[in-house]
Amino acid sequence: QVQVVESGGGLVQAGDSLILSCAASGRTFSTYAMGWFRQAPGKEREFVARIAWSLGSTHYTDSVKGRFTISRDNAKNTLYLRMNSLKPEDTAVYYCATERPILQYGLGDVRNFASWGQGTQVTVSS
Repeated sequence: QVQVVESGGGLVQAGDSLILSCAASGRTFSTYAMGWFRQAPGKEREFVARIAWSLGSTHYTDSVKGRFTISRDNAKNTLYLRMNSLKPEDTAVYYCATERPILQYGLGDVRNFASWGQGTQVTVSS
């Protein structure tokens, strides 16, 4: 089973950029689709981006399209989320997770994911 640890969060100003990293353990990292989620105070955890294990196809929630880029380096067992043009509404704890091999719910549904990390805080000031 893959275990993950997120890093790279911080306090930034609106318009700034950040790159989040998700270091994964386990030799099977490259066979899992991976996702980024976020959770703001008082809100449910929401899907941000997903990347397939092969060919690297990606999906994003509408609010981050054109600003965020998900990528992975299978040789380094690391998942990334580059976030540009950050907005105050992007403030949240960001989590990475592995997607279960068999999808029971719609693409990006939080219930499709397991092996959550502890999260990394991103705070965007206006």
